[in-house]
Amino acid sequence: MPSAPQIVPLTAEQMDALLPLIAAYQRFYEVEDVDDERNRAFFSTFLDPSERGSLLGAWSDGELVGYACLYWTFTSLIPAETVLLNDLYVVPEARGQGIGRALIKASAAVARDRGAARLTWMTAQDNERAQRLYDTTGAVAEASIEYELEL
Repeated sequence: MPSAPQIVPLTAEQMDALLPLIAAYQRFYEVEDVDDERNRAFFSTFLDPSERGSLLGAWSDGELVGYACLYWTFTSLIPAETVLLNDLYVVPEARGQGIGRALIKASAAVARDRGAARLTWMTAQDNERAQRLYDTTGAVAEASIEYELEL
């Protein structure tokens, strides 16, 4: 059985290990134009310390097996700072080993440490495997409809 995952903020030196996971996540969501250099430039802005957010990596037996990308954001409803868990990805061969749960738990800890009021995230309506995990975390699924306007 693999060891428990180690969840740590990712560094610039670990970006090459992260890029294939980002690309796999994007392909899962049917992104057609996956670009490693564009991903490197964008995701590097989330390396700690960052005013934009954070990248957490899940390491198991010396391999990067998952990541979470957190965005610092706000809600005017409370009003308060919130943390958006924008990306959560675990490599297929490591799924079912508690890595996704560990990444969510670590993300919640980061949000609490920042004094954020909430950790929020969304998933595709047909991503039932992820929803089964999310339903066990104590999070509540919202009945919102997401709109997107291409600019």
